[in-house]
Amino acid sequence: MLIKSRLSLMQVFSFTWKVDLLLLLCCTGVYYLDVYWLSDHINIPGAISTVLGTAIAFFIGFNNNQAYDRWWEARIIWGALVNDSRSWARCLLYFYQTDNDIQRQTTARNMIYRHLAFLYALKSALRNRPDDYYHRYLSAEEIEIVSRQTNKPNAILNLQAQDLQRLRQTGTIDGFQFIEINDLLVRNTDSMGKCERIKNTVFPTSYVYFTKMFIWFYVIMNTLMMTESIGAWSILFGWAFGFVFHTTHLNGINLMNPFAYNPLAMPLDSISRTIEINLLEALGETDIPAPVEARANGLYIM
Repeated sequence: MLIKSRLSLMQVFSFTWKVDLLLLLCCTGVYYLDVYWLSDHINIPGAISTVLGTAIAFFIGFNNNQAYDRWWEARIIWGALVNDSRSWARCLLYFYQTDNDIQRQTTARNMIYRHLAFLYALKSALRNRPDDYYHRYLSAEEIEIVSRQTNKPNAILNLQAQDLQRLRQTGTIDGFQFIEINDLLVRNTDSMGKCERIKNTVFPTSYVYFTKMFIWFYVIMNTLMMTESIGAWSILFGWAFGFVFHTTHLNGINLMNPFAYNPLAMPLDSISRTIEINLLEALGETDIPAPVEARANGLYIM
């Protein structure tokens, strides 16, 4: 996620250099095509640029609004996971008491560790990036059980449910406490399902495809129109118009999948690490990992 409100031209071009190069090549080719062949056959009316520009602006605006809605929903979900994670640790540490304090601490520690494993397994699944970091918070037996499952985050939640049921059966927690902690487990499941829905629901490809096609058509027609009035300068101005539309559209495309591994997506590494730090501190651990550092000279965090 970008954390700077202002970007230098070099930073902007580092994200858009591919489309910039294609735009310059396209505008140059269109200019020479018009000069050496097309200008003898047809003149492009100036009104075309206005009509096309307005239509494309509506397309891009719709795409970006829908893309931002997906990104913001994902941020709400992970914000809820942050709150539920803290509540999970608090309930396990303070809700129940036993005569054997060591047993209580061990059970709470195991279930809190398992919750951290759930978060990191979920992050890995959403990003489609294999990562066994969550193994450090599971026992060897639990790793073997989880590895046999297709949905590893869900398998970890199943282990949590088994331990929670065991606490209820042994009378370690009463019925009201069981309901409260189980509700947190259900909310974790709901958050996981919502994330999977966003990830697995493809944004309508027709909107993306036709918007891209219309932008390129606009660049070509605009360059042809300007060639007749300003000559070779139409290459530069054609690129400038295309740069504005393409960059705005690319911004929306990068937001469509908020769990992708790119600078405009959700900072899942940072959020997961924040939860990890909070829960380990609640357990009184001394080996606390450092927060995720910003990358690319403080430009964004992942």
